[in-house]
Amino acid sequence: MKIGLKKKDWILILIILCVAGLTVLIHTYIGGSGANKVVVKVDGVIQGTYSLSEDGKIRINDGTNVLEISNGKADMIEADCPDQLCVNQRAVSRNHENIICLPNKVVVEVESSEESEYDAVTN
Repeated sequence: MKIGLKKKDWILILIILCVAGLTVLIHTYIGGSGANKVVVKVDGVIQGTYSLSEDGKIRINDGTNVLEISNGKADMIEADCPDQLCVNQRAVSRNHENIICLPNKVVVEVESSEESEYDAVTN
């Protein structure tokens, strides 16, 4: 069985490949540039969105928590909660990793193009 492709068939294949290539480029360069950020929520309400590429300290919930962004990672460095679990968590930088402070109802979640190396963490 021989498949005979005509000139119009080749043009259609070329157009489909060009559209697919452009889609990949747009996703890589435009989608990737704004994707590395942390979203800070207090009691389920978004309080701010911060880029992981800009170093700084963020006071959350009138200063009950302090989040530090440094070298592309976010780390909770201060909290007035009694257990200090959020302060003892490791810094986060990969997609869907988060830091949670239950007493102060603070959630910091990373939205990134880089996936986490862990599927689940247990003790």
